[in-house]
Amino acid sequence: MLADMPVSELTLTGLSRHVGLAKSNVLRYFESREAVLLELLALLAHDFMAEVMGELPALLVKGASVRARVAAISSAVAASFAAHTMLCELLSAQAAVLEHNVSTATVAAYKRGAHDSLADFAAFLHRMLPEIHYSDALEVATTTIVLAGALWSHTHPADALRQAYDNDPSLRFIQADFAAQLERTITALALGLITSHSTSSVQAEAAGFLPRDRSAVIDDPATAPVVKQAAGVDLGGEGLTQSASAVAAPGRAR
Repeated sequence: MLADMPVSELTLTGLSRHVGLAKSNVLRYFESREAVLLELLALLAHDFMAEVMGELPALLVKGASVRARVAAISSAVAASFAAHTMLCELLSAQAAVLEHNVSTATVAAYKRGAHDSLADFAAFLHRMLPEIHYSDALEVATTTIVLAGALWSHTHPADALRQAYDNDPSLRFIQADFAAQLERTITALALGLITSHSTSSVQAEAAGFLPRDRSAVIDDPATAPVVKQAAGVDLGGEGLTQSASAVAAPGRAR
C-alpha cells in the first residue's frame, strides 16, 4: 500500500480492508497503525543494511586513497537509499509519527533492534575504512539514517509546495536531488571525522586497504593531518504477519 500512498494517508481501517481482515483481527497482532509501520520499517532497514554490506566490498579498490574509498561508499549508500523509496518514506515519518501511539515496550523493542543494526553497520564501515574509529563510524551510520529521512521529506514536498518551488525556485533551500545531497553530506562527515580522529595508517595497511608507499597517504588531504600523530594512536522478529506484509505490497523488495 505504501507504494501507492504516503504514510500520512495510510489508515488501520484501510489496511484491514486491503488484507481482507476485520480491524479487530489486525489489532490482535499490532496495537496500532504505527506499530505495523514500525515493524515494517525494521524489516526494510534490516534488508537494506544486508544489501549494502553485501555489495559494498566489491566496489572498494584496495590501495585506493581514503578519499576515493569514502567517495565510493557514500555514492553507493546514497544510491541505495534512493532506490529504497519505501524505506525513506518510513524514515521520514519515524520520529514524528511512527514512534507515537505505541506502547513503551513496542518502541523500546524497535529501538533495541535499531541500535543493533546500526552497530553492525558501523563495524562494517570500520572494516571498510580502517582509518576511522568505530565510535566515529557509528556516528556516520546514525547520522546517515537521520539525514536520509530528513532529506527525503525536503526533496519530496507536498504538491502545493512543489508548485510554489516551480513558480519561484529561489524558495528552495535544498536541491531536489536526494541522492546527490545525501552523498555529499556523508562524504563530508566521514572525511571530517577521519581527519580529526583517524587511526594510524599502519592499521589500514595491515588490512590491505592502503599502499605501503607512505607518500600516497601523506599526500592525501584527508589523512595527512593524522599521519604525523600515528605514533600516539592506539592500534588497537520474526517476519511480519499478513497484515504488515500487505503494507509493503507490491513493491517492498528492491
